[in-house]
Amino acid sequence: MKKRIAILGAGPSGLAQLRAFQSAKAKGEDIPEIVCFEKQDNWGGLWNYTWRTGVDQYGEPVHGSMYRYLWSNGPKEGLEFADYSFEEHFGKQIASYPPRAVLFDYIEGRVQKAGVRDWIRFETTVRHVEKKGDKFHVTVCHLPEDHEYTEEFDHVICATGHFSTPNVPEFKGFDKFQGRILHAHDFRDAVEFKDQDLLIIGTSYSAEDIGSQCWKYGCKSVTVSHRTAPMGYDWPDNWQEVPLLTHVEGKTAHFKDGTKKDVDAIILCTGYQHHFPFMEDALRLRTANRLATADLYKGVAWVHDPALFYLGMQDQWFTFNMFDAQAWWVRDAIMGKIAIPSKAEMEADVADRVAREDAGEDDYDAIWYQGDYVKELIAETDYPSFDVEGACKAFKEWKGHKKAGIMTFRNNSYKSVITGTMAPKHHTPWKDALDDSLEVYLQN
Repeated sequence: MKKRIAILGAGPSGLAQLRAFQSAKAKGEDIPEIVCFEKQDNWGGLWNYTWRTGVDQYGEPVHGSMYRYLWSNGPKEGLEFADYSFEEHFGKQIASYPPRAVLFDYIEGRVQKAGVRDWIRFETTVRHVEKKGDKFHVTVCHLPEDHEYTEEFDHVICATGHFSTPNVPEFKGFDKFQGRILHAHDFRDAVEFKDQDLLIIGTSYSAEDIGSQCWKYGCKSVTVSHRTAPMGYDWPDNWQEVPLLTHVEGKTAHFKDGTKKDVDAIILCTGYQHHFPFMEDALRLRTANRLATADLYKGVAWVHDPALFYLGMQDQWFTFNMFDAQAWWVRDAIMGKIAIPSKAEMEADVADRVAREDAGEDDYDAIWYQGDYVKELIAETDYPSFDVEGACKAFKEWKGHKKAGIMTFRNNSYKSVITGTMAPKHHTPWKDALDDSLEVYLQN
């Protein structure tokens, strides 16, 4: 009998895995039976925008952390699929920083071409995964019918992501704050904060981007509170960085250096948790958000039971094409083309990756570290080779452009590492491009 494979999630990682198996099938290979479970009613994961926050129509926690007007905060040249270029999808080269709708269209285009939608059971959430003997028992619920059932699989590939369960700190006075407090996970529309004084807690990419979006759409001021160090960019005049919040009194926020600021809303850009409540304890990944994940051989195979895989669990410079590299590797491991070593060898691999990451001194070291990881995986499969070092160089340029102008870096262009062509300048500077629709973006 054929092996049965359960893929949990149809976001970018899960779709990469579907495409990897479809690629083998297209070459005439005998692939396992594939079943993908997706909680939402469409594919795309975080890129599948929803206005909902909290819980969805079925009472399930909302997966999406995406918001209106989001534009890519890194160059598309660093994430381009090696087997499906932006030029192939759009029929032309496009600017380097697409908005969400454009990137979703691109992601969707590849899997539509691959014809993998029939492998996905939509509106089906995973309730429990456990190992009994040599089989995984996966219990799911088809949400529209509230129907729960269990099926057996030889392998499970967890591709549910790690940017959906917010890390929510508590500060004194939050319970009596006379305004709105929300986590970045529930941020949906910058227009809501027009003419407001905004406090952001955290210095993550979401802090940088949500603050920038609110500035773009007319908030009165942005104050960013940091735990260790400011982001240090050349912010607009109505933007300031301050030490960590200590407490709130009424609408007044007090900071560690003794300063204070009256604010209308507080947004917690304080990160996310790797959270897999559906996994039995013995199968549950526990790792910090870093480049070298704990307990994953080659960054994907669960060292305690390598019949289980996790995709996309690293902190990320590379995204879509790294998920591809992982997915192709996992496919070949499942199909017996790649041998899984002993547990001791797998654990040594994990320790080595952690040590090499720890030896890095700055973001540039981290970019090249992850680039080398992508090259390592690609070299062991038939995933199309591409100019990984060129992508690293684009990331390096991007970092420089942000230092030169945090509100103008999206106006720059980079060369595709897949086709070698230069991206055009977008027709409208980012700060003036208030319509993020696909139709407007693609106008000449």
